Amino acid sequence: MSRLLGAHMSTAGGADKALERGESIGCTAVQLFVKNNNQWFGKDIEPATIKRFKSHNVFSFAHTGYLINLAAINPDNLNKSKKSMRQELDLAETLGIPFTVLHPGSHLGAGEAKGLRLVAHNLKELLAQTKGYKVKVLLETTAGQGTNLGYKFEHLAEILDLVSEPNRTGVCFDTCHAFAAGYELRAEEGYHDTWEKFDKTIGLDKLLAFHLNDSQGDLGSKKDRHEHIGKGKLGLEAFRLIMNDARFFQLPMVLETPKDPDLKQDIENLNILRALES
Repeated sequence: MSRLLGAHMSTAGGADKALERGESIGCTAVQLFVKNNNQWFGKDIEPATIKRFKSHNVFSFAHTGYLINLAAINPDNLNKSKKSMRQELDLAETLGIPFTVLHPGSHLGAGEAKGLRLVAHNLKELLAQTKGYKVKVLLETTAGQGTNLGYKFEHLAEILDLVSEPNRTGVCFDTCHAFAAGYELRAEEGYHDTWEKFDKTIGLDKLLAFHLNDSQGDLGSKKDRHEHIGKGKLGLEAFRLIMNDARFFQLPMVLETPKDPDLKQDIENLNILRALES
């Protein structure tokens, strides 16, 4: 089985176009949005697009839109978030996508404890509404900007425990976010300590995907600013350790680094990652 390595790709022209773009630069994994990431709701996907999408062999998964906040305290925003998330699940299931990545949410001043309970309650409700679906929801590690939840492994563990749907949930590890949140990845001692904490708190069996991004901000900066591989504060060693960690060989890993129209930056970043494998 080839390594599942790739990048987030644009769906301009249809969801299947994201897979075409990824395949054109040698991706074996692609992340995409199933609807406009900055709008609450999207259109249904045309049957012809679904058929073309499913004809591709590249591994694909989704990322939910940025407006969704399952910890929203404003009733209107919470209602929209839940309906938007439901559509995300419906569209992902229609495309046969195995999982969609979700930012846990922001408590907006209500406090972390209340925010975590809200996220868990609303996510559990959504999973109950979609009983029988195969698509999973992966909670993403966050950098901890503002009132964002998910910057501590304990946050993700609590949500997963409260939701109590192990067959429909998991975690996506974002290297930039975890580093900015204060988890060391740059040298072997810190790297192993971070993963030991992850395993004890969440469980490595819950880890189902990676976002591979260098970081403009330093360790513990709480800044969600992605950088090209080896060009940021994380540096190459962190990615060398990840790329050669046998525990992660079967997991999809995608870039969310800055993009140019011809995808040359993605090609360069992917070549760097492949070169780090020993």
